[in-house]
This record gives sequence, structure tokens and C-alpha cells, in this order.
Amino acid sequence: MTEDLISTHSALSHTLVSVSTGYFIHDFMDNVLNQKLSAGWEVLCHHFVVVTCFSIAVLTRQYVGFAVVALLVEINSVFLHGRQLVRMSGWAASSGALCRLNSVLNLGTFVAFRISTLAWMTRWLALNRTRVPLPLYAVGTVGLLAIMVMNAVLFYRLLRSDFLQAGREGTRKEK
Repeated sequence: MTEDLISTHSALSHTLVSVSTGYFIHDFMDNVLNQKLSAGWEVLCHHFVVVTCFSIAVLTRQYVGFAVVALLVEINSVFLHGRQLVRMSGWAASSGALCRLNSVLNLGTFVAFRISTLAWMTRWLALNRTRVPLPLYAVGTVGLLAIMVMNAVLFYRLLRSDFLQAGREGTRKEK
């Protein structure tokens, strides 16, 4: 599969992408039913793009390897969701060291797994343009562009919230 991300895959990798697609569909529906649209539109957009692209891989049994590579992005989600749980629980104020460690790991895995993976995927798609039919190339390009824009905004928000504002607050406290 490392040599051919288009037509080679194992039963396990197909199952991984299938289960992941089911998770994204479930989470999409949960957000539609239980969140305000204004609070969750970015997640809905993300899930729509992922479900569309992953469904192509699941149904055609093509590009499964590419979808598996895309799932590397989700490694960062562990720290992203950990950050959200710490904030929701109110531990952020009482566990500064744990919160700071998670912030550093979150930003580090964001660069390593989100930014790097999406950059690699964009490069792969451009290099393999002649091997991908135009409609699928268009879906992949638009999907990657949408996900990259959303991730750039998310990265900026995380950086501002966890590092830039934290630095300003420390400066304010010293004054």
C-alpha cells in the first residue's frame, strides 16, 4: 500500500476507513441534532468533506491508502479533544502544568500530523494528477483546500488562545 495509494489496500485498511466514515457520519448527525449551527458549522463542514472523500474510497475500493494517510491527521484530535475536556471540566485554572503540557503537545502534533500530512497529501495529489480522474481530482482538491483553510484558522485560534494570550496575561500580571 505504501507504493500504491490508489488501488492497493488490505481488508483491515478498508475496514478502518469504513468505520471512520461511520464515525464521521454519526458525529455529523449528533452535531446537527444537538449543537447550534452557529457553534458547530466548521465541524459540520469538516465532516461533510471527510465523509464525501472517504465514501468514494469505501464504495469504489480505490484511494483507500490515501484515506488511511488522511487519518494521520486525527492523531492530533486526541490532544485537541483533551484540551476541550480540560477546559469544560474547569481544570484549566487548577492544573496549569497539565494544561500547558497538553497545549504544547496539541500544537506539536498539529504541526506534525495535521499540517505535514495535509501538505504531503496536496503534493501527492499534484504529482499524481494524471492518475486521478478529473471529477475525483476536483473533489480531492476542493476537499483538501477546505480542510487546509479550516486547519489554518484553527491553528491560529489555538496559538492565540494558548500561547499569545497566555503571554500577554503574564505580562499584565507582572505590571
